[in-house]
Amino acid sequence: MLSLLIAGSLVSGCSQTTAQPQAEGTDHGGIAGGAPQVPKDPPRAADVALTAGASRASGGVVVAGAADASYNYGPTVMVENGRTRIWWCSQYSSAPPPGDDILYAEGPSADGPFTGPGGGAPPAVLSGAPGNFDGMHTCDPSVLRVGGTYFMYYTGAAGDHALGNAIGMATSPDGIHWTRSNGGKPILGASHDVHRANVYGAGQPSVVFLDGWYYLMFTDTTGRAAGWNGAGQFVIRAHDPAFREGVEALGEKGFEPTATTAAPRTRSVVDAFSVDLEWVGALDAFAIAHETADGTTITFWDRDFTMQPYKPVVLPGAWKEGPGLVRRPDGHAPTSVSDPCDLVSLDVVRATEIGPAGAPSGLKHFGLDVKGAGGCSTPTRSTATFDGVAMPSPDRMIDLYRRGERIRIDRRSVASVLAGELVDRPLPQVPEVPVKTRLRSGATIVHAYGRGYGMVLDGQLYGLPDTTIVSLNGSGVQEIDPQQWDGAARGLPLGG
Repeated sequence: MLSLLIAGSLVSGCSQTTAQPQAEGTDHGGIAGGAPQVPKDPPRAADVALTAGASRASGGVVVAGAADASYNYGPTVMVENGRTRIWWCSQYSSAPPPGDDILYAEGPSADGPFTGPGGGAPPAVLSGAPGNFDGMHTCDPSVLRVGGTYFMYYTGAAGDHALGNAIGMATSPDGIHWTRSNGGKPILGASHDVHRANVYGAGQPSVVFLDGWYYLMFTDTTGRAAGWNGAGQFVIRAHDPAFREGVEALGEKGFEPTATTAAPRTRSVVDAFSVDLEWVGALDAFAIAHETADGTTITFWDRDFTMQPYKPVVLPGAWKEGPGLVRRPDGHAPTSVSDPCDLVSLDVVRATEIGPAGAPSGLKHFGLDVKGAGGCSTPTRSTATFDGVAMPSPDRMIDLYRRGERIRIDRRSVASVLAGELVDRPLPQVPEVPVKTRLRSGATIVHAYGRGYGMVLDGQLYGLPDTTIVSLNGSGVQEIDPQQWDGAARGLPLGG
C-alpha cells in the first residue's frame, strides 16, 4: 500500500467503497466533496403538486420525561438500525443545574413505546455547564451521525437573559454520552443586525449532512431578514461540522463565503420559529417542517435554495411547538422500500399541549405519505434518490450507492456506518450501476497528519469520516506523508 503511495500511483478508478424556552415571546477526515458528477437535467418546474394520503397520528403521547419532567418539546428523531431514537428538551430536578435538560429515549417506531437505553426512564444526556455560555439551559437538540460520530447541535444559555441564547455542539460515540466541542464555546451566536422586541437571540438549530456539507438552519431574532417579531430561518453550511472554517452563508445571491458565523443574516427561507430540516432524495429537495394554523406545514426548496419545486403539504392536527422530522442518521428522509422512486413518507413528532409548567408538552406522532416524486425519472434524479442507501448484493455482501457509484462492501457492520441508510433487501428500482470498487475486509487505512484518514481502493484515495471502521473492518492504519495525500487521485468521500 505504502509503495503505491510513494510511487505516486494513487490514480485511477475507485472505491469501496430553554435556553429561554421558546423563541416566540477538525477537519472531518477529508470527507469534503462536490455535487454528484452526473448530467444536468433541464430546469425544473416550480410548485408541482404532490398527492398526499395515508394520513396517520399516534393515539396519544409517545414519549415524555419521568419524575418531575413537566414539559417536553423540541425533539429530534432518528431512524437507525431498526430502532427510532429521540432526543428532546425537558427538565429534571435530579440533573443540575436548574434549567433545561436534553433527554433521550429509544423505541421500535415513532409511535413508541419509548424508554431509556435498556428500559427504564429516559435519562438526561446533556445539561447546563455552569460558567459557560450554556451554564443553565441546554435545549432544542438536532442530532446527526456521520461515520461513527454523533453530532448534537443545541441551544444553550447561561440564564434567562436578553439575547442570551447561542448554538453549541457536542459529539458522542453512541448518542448517549456527550462531550462538548469547540472548547465548550458556542459555534454560532446572534448577529445583532437588528435589535427587536423579541430578545431570544440565536438558537433552535437543525442540521443536515449532504454531499460533504453540514447545513445548519437556525433562528436569529436579530437577523436582518427576520420578521418584525423575530421569526425567520437562516442557513449556513461548511465541510467542518463545528463551522470553524470554510463557512458559507445563504444570502440573496445564494451561498457565499463568510469569515464568521455572525455575518449579517440577509435572507430567511421561511417565516417561522422552531423548524426542522431534512433532505428528501426522491424529491431532490430540502423539506422544512414548521407550524402554521392548520398543523405542520412542509415547504420545499431545491438543493441551492433557489426555487421551490413543490407546493407545500400540511400534516394536520394539534400542535404547540417544535416539529421534529423523522430522519435517517444523516438528516435525510428514510427511503420507501415499497416505492422508493415515487413515494415519500413525511413524519413528525411535535408538542401538542401546554403542560403544568406553562411550557409545551404532549409529544405525539403525525405523518402522511406523498406521491408523485418522480425520483427515477432521470439519471440525475435516480442518483439523488438512492444516494447513501446500502442494500444486500447478489453475492451476500452489501452495495452502497454513493453519488451515482456502486461500492461493494464485505462487512455489513462497515456498510451500516458508512451508509446513510441500510435497507434489508435489494430494491429492484435501483438503476443498473456497475460496481466501481470493493471495500474488502482488512483493507489498509492510511493516515496523513493534518489531513485525516482514508482508504486506497483501485488506486484512488477515499476519505473516511472518522476511524470507526478501523476495528469494524479488521484494518490496520499506515502513516503516509501529507504530500502523498495531497497528490493522490481522489475517490468519493465514503461518509457522504
